[in-house]
Amino acid sequence: MSVTQYPRVVIIEEGMREGMQIESADISVEAKIELLNALSRTGLGTIVACSFVSAKWTPQMACADELMERFTPVPGVRYTALALNDKGRERAARFMPPLVESIEYPRTLVHLCDVFVRRNTNRSQADEIARWPDVISRAVSEGHTSAGIAINAAWGSNWLGLFDQEYRMSMLQRQHDQWSAAGVKVDRVWLGDPMAWNMPDQVAAQLLAIRERWPDIHTFHLHLHDARGTALLSAYEALRVLGPNETLIIDSSIGGMGGCPYGGHGRMTRMIPTEDLVNLLHELGIDTGVDLARLIDAALLAEEVVGHPLWGHVSKAGPRPHAIEDLFPMDLPFIETEAQAQHFRLGPRAYEGARSPWAEPIVSAARDALVSTKGRPSSD
Repeated sequence: MSVTQYPRVVIIEEGMREGMQIESADISVEAKIELLNALSRTGLGTIVACSFVSAKWTPQMACADELMERFTPVPGVRYTALALNDKGRERAARFMPPLVESIEYPRTLVHLCDVFVRRNTNRSQADEIARWPDVISRAVSEGHTSAGIAINAAWGSNWLGLFDQEYRMSMLQRQHDQWSAAGVKVDRVWLGDPMAWNMPDQVAAQLLAIRERWPDIHTFHLHLHDARGTALLSAYEALRVLGPNETLIIDSSIGGMGGCPYGGHGRMTRMIPTEDLVNLLHELGIDTGVDLARLIDAALLAEEVVGHPLWGHVSKAGPRPHAIEDLFPMDLPFIETEAQAQHFRLGPRAYEGARSPWAEPIVSAARDALVSTKGRPSSD
């Protein structure tokens, strides 16, 4: 049987930025510090800690400076922050370290939806394109020899509808041409999807088209939203079509929280839940360095912090129990509620008092054989 060769995978945790920006502005800085510290201890390699943006329009980020001053950085974790203008970048620079530059920079960027970019940043698509020469000039003056190209609202818009691959490629080509003219190699691409128009087949086709046209691009960065439930499917298709000599960067968010108030879905925009993504990668045999149990704890903490249920799956039902000691007890009582399902991490106290129809203990020769050999449950 052939073994699938997946790309190298990098996870970027967006809960403290993409998630918190759409949650209540009343969440205390103490609660945010607790969650950021918990995420820092999971083994995640990159965490977007906050945004340095206008508190008038994004009051959820008013505490960004205090958060950076008071949280406990963990050695080896890359902390980044979003800054949309020079003032924001100046604020972020005060906290470098522990903050570092985002891994996709330098890059040029354009939104395919002119309506969204006007709503989101009070600029036009033409304004974004007009900035490319300055971005490239600065990168060259700083000695950068490689750069990225990027499009946002890549697959479609709630105001303008579906965007096709020809349009995406044309906007990427225009950026690529300008970097090449400046003598800078383009070796990475960023594809954003703020309004959740991604479809697995279209994402896969786009990645293959980029790879075919520009063989020097080996790093593919996906920022997929999940309002329509396709983001993890699209990420899996990206894993399938990219190879072991390429890197796939996937943005995700603890509990799946995330969204932009300017996109039309609010909190329902969502993202790939980080715990579900890590669980999928582990099941595929891709090492993430993340402690899934700690990540699940962080997802449950995130629900407490935001004050409502989040949208991850593995934090509710648990990962598949491969180890013998994690297999479910055969005489479990009726498990009906979300709280009772937490027995995968809390044990019998999660279902104390639950109804049970079993008059006698359940026995199984197959289970006895598993235990005696200390094997793994077989796959279906």
